[in-house]
Amino acid sequence: MTSLIRIGNSQGVRIPKAIIEQAQLEDKELEFKITDDGLLIKPVKNPREGWKAQFDKTIQPDESNQTEQGWLDAPLVDTEDWEW
Repeated sequence: MTSLIRIGNSQGVRIPKAIIEQAQLEDKELEFKITDDGLLIKPVKNPREGWKAQFDKTIQPDESNQTEQGWLDAPLVDTEDWEW
């Protein structure tokens, strides 16, 4: 159990270390949401979290589809002379 404490002109809540560790809040930016039952404190989720891993996975060549790999490896300029 905890209570509000005065911090300058504001008030705050001290969260016990065990709760911080269990809720995985250490060194995280927090978001406060008012609910019907009180106040919900949760870490701010980075909307781009995991994007790099997903992007890296997406750009890896798919060895099962050689047709796509052929297009990816194709030269950008055709060296043959064209006739019109």
